[in-house]
Amino acid sequence: MALFAALLSLIGCDPQRIAELEEGVSTEADVRSKFGEPEKIWEGVQDGKPVKIFEYNRQPMGHKNYMISIGADSKMVALRQVLNADNFAKVLPGMMMEDVRKMLGKPMKITPYALKKETHYDWRWLDGTNTSDSKVFTVIFNPDMRVLSSASARDPDLDVKGP
Repeated sequence: MALFAALLSLIGCDPQRIAELEEGVSTEADVRSKFGEPEKIWEGVQDGKPVKIFEYNRQPMGHKNYMISIGADSKMVALRQVLNADNFAKVLPGMMMEDVRKMLGKPMKITPYALKKETHYDWRWLDGTNTSDSKVFTVIFNPDMRVLSSASARDPDLDVKGP
């Protein structure tokens, strides 16, 4: 229960933390002081220049994943929430799992289906502004961890009834 409360407090502080950071001004140290250690650090390119991309995951209970790009000068060049319909549309058959992970961040759940020879990655996201808009985006990978298909559906947790 304490872990759940800590997660909720962390998620609730994100808008304030984001408001305190400014692209081109805030430093890597500022980002780390507001968001902590990243889940993962990816190498990337933005505007033709190399960047480090810090992944800040809010799954499984949250609906957002943040990618924060840090330039060679140690300044923040971009902060974006990546779980959205525009990014989901970029997930195409044949893409490698690592490319999807780099784009969307860590999923809330990974489910292998041995008999089907598939692995499903699920991300919880909001298709609107409140929790009743909660959905799950699923990417289905083949045994080579290449995308077979993807789809978004209503979050099944919304339909769970209490005792």
